[in-house]
Amino acid sequence: MTQQMSRRAWLKTVSAASVTPLLIPEPQFATAPPPAGAPPQAPPSGTILPLTSTSEVFVPPRGRSFMKFSFDFPEPSVQVGPLRFGFLVFTHENAYGLDASRMTVASDGGALALACSGFVWAGGQERADGRLEARFEQTGQDVEWRVTVEMDRPIKAVTTILRGVPRGRISAGGSGFFDPRDGEQLFGYPFSGGDLFGPGSSGGLTTPLVIVEAGEADYFYLSSLDDQVRTKRVFFQPGEHAYRVEAGFETEGWTSQTRVTVPAWRAGRAASVEAIGRRHYDHVARAYRVPAFDTRPDVPPWMRRIALALTLHGQHYTGYIFNDYARMLEILRWVATRIPADRVLAFLASWDGRYYWDYPVYRANDRMGGDEGLRALVREGQQLGFALMPMFGANAANRLQPVYAQMAGAFTEKIDGDRFDLNWVDWDNDRHQDGWLSYMNLGVDSWRAWLTGRIADFLERYRPDAYFLDIVGGWVNNPRADMHEGTRRLVAELRGRYPQVAAVGEMHYDALLEFIPLYHSFSQTLIASEVQKYAKFFQHLSHPAPGRGSTGVHEAGFGRWNPETLSLSDVAIPTLNVVDDTFDRYRSEMDAVIQRAKQRAGIVG
Repeated sequence: MTQQMSRRAWLKTVSAASVTPLLIPEPQFATAPPPAGAPPQAPPSGTILPLTSTSEVFVPPRGRSFMKFSFDFPEPSVQVGPLRFGFLVFTHENAYGLDASRMTVASDGGALALACSGFVWAGGQERADGRLEARFEQTGQDVEWRVTVEMDRPIKAVTTILRGVPRGRISAGGSGFFDPRDGEQLFGYPFSGGDLFGPGSSGGLTTPLVIVEAGEADYFYLSSLDDQVRTKRVFFQPGEHAYRVEAGFETEGWTSQTRVTVPAWRAGRAASVEAIGRRHYDHVARAYRVPAFDTRPDVPPWMRRIALALTLHGQHYTGYIFNDYARMLEILRWVATRIPADRVLAFLASWDGRYYWDYPVYRANDRMGGDEGLRALVREGQQLGFALMPMFGANAANRLQPVYAQMAGAFTEKIDGDRFDLNWVDWDNDRHQDGWLSYMNLGVDSWRAWLTGRIADFLERYRPDAYFLDIVGGWVNNPRADMHEGTRRLVAELRGRYPQVAAVGEMHYDALLEFIPLYHSFSQTLIASEVQKYAKFFQHLSHPAPGRGSTGVHEAGFGRWNPETLSLSDVAIPTLNVVDDTFDRYRSEMDAVIQRAKQRAGIVG
């Protein structure tokens, strides 16, 4: 069975206001879209539908909205089961849709095969050479599809347009459901797809999975089955009865490809979120070779026994010292009287001087107590039984530090070439986001060599139990090199030299689980049990400290300390943040957190 639509019929359909069916001999094509207010009736699978970017969505938008074309851009789509699929192709200079007059759909061994031998641009007014092939396989309520695109110029991204996605509350990457009402939503994987701020900013996905609560025991999901870390974006645009969803795949920025094979996507329905999460993370574990936490060779014995994470805040960006090395050791001595110290991870946040300003020097700070003070802290803390962990920035370097010249070429750009800096923090409270920090790429040799050397220097001098990589989950699609592969190489080199020292990270994404077993910052409440088969989590250093809720060295300032819940997470290792006044004024609250941690871990006494 093969179907094809003429260009003349296509142009007539999309320009007409009528909804009269197309009078084309067998096989039949669909009618033009039905009037607003009437739910679309699904035609047979394989039918080509004459849709555009404004079909079946609110025009103008009724809630939060994102930038979009101000005209009808062609989106001819093929019906596959309950869903309709169209495609867009993006190069570095324009956007392209399928040329409906060059589309065919054929049965192929139980699957549907779409082929299109040309594209349109300028809203369908112009044509371009190229080819797109897509294969759809339907099993029960699931549809899995693969796409290959060829053009005579480098391809930047390929987007699948899905229609027929039920409206409902949305979960991004396994986080809690929320009701977007009539607002549009955009999510990016990983690290918000590199677009954290601004009018087109994205919500974050730690794994390329979105779920819609369609009804009781009825959940729609969209999942990428990629086996490499590559940018994905998912955009929800509501209509009266359903969402128009864009599932975008971005090519590797450090390559130039005129032929792109998009990793498989899968969409479908399931009766539970747990079933969706289990199936998705089964794929993640296979694709990225993620070992189960209980058998991971990179998890030292102390890590398996953590009952409490103790974050000891050091020096603020401004130079204000919350706790120096001697004070940190005093706190550890007291904590050891309240809980077995070998059940506690002591996290040294900003041990090296002014928070972020002194990045990436990483040396003992004289105002904090110098080399001897730091050495005594680590040595005596370990003698008490604590695991000690210093903090390093995986991708931040102050351009005003003299050492920056040695790694200046490792700064990050986005795929389009615009510079990506760590410029979203107002460090000095002048009400202006500061711009002296470069966002660095571990895939570039100069930066990876520098950071590896600085971490190794600490490990050699002080012999801690772990090292912490700040913002390690901040992968950006960089034209220079692959950040993920660079991170893997750094961790592998340090593990080869110091096999007993563990890597710990912030802001994970799914592929990082392969070689980093412990993180802080975790919000995947709906599928926490699936993720935590592979890694464990404690609470962020910005977690409010007892009392006034100070966030210590973190730029947030103050949060809200909850004396009833002790501000503890249900899905993370209990965490206690200690700032300047915590030990003196809120010791009873410190003890309450410690006792709750002991209770959760089954520690008696």
